[in-house]
Amino acid sequence: MNKKGLNLRISERRLNKLRLYAASKEKTMTQLVEDWIDRLPTPEIGNSSAIPSPVNPAD
Repeated sequence: MNKKGLNLRISERRLNKLRLYAASKEKTMTQLVEDWIDRLPTPEIGNSSAIPSPVNPAD
């Protein structure tokens, strides 16, 4: 499996909450995020509205 990275900015409070939750479930933060993503509904192939457009914060 080809793995990619994901960077995100969250508050220190949320990061600590995620760390504590992961530890309490004996999972890594990556496992929690992957589990959450896997629970998302699969978009329909022909539905262009299911694919978000890139957002340019400079606009």
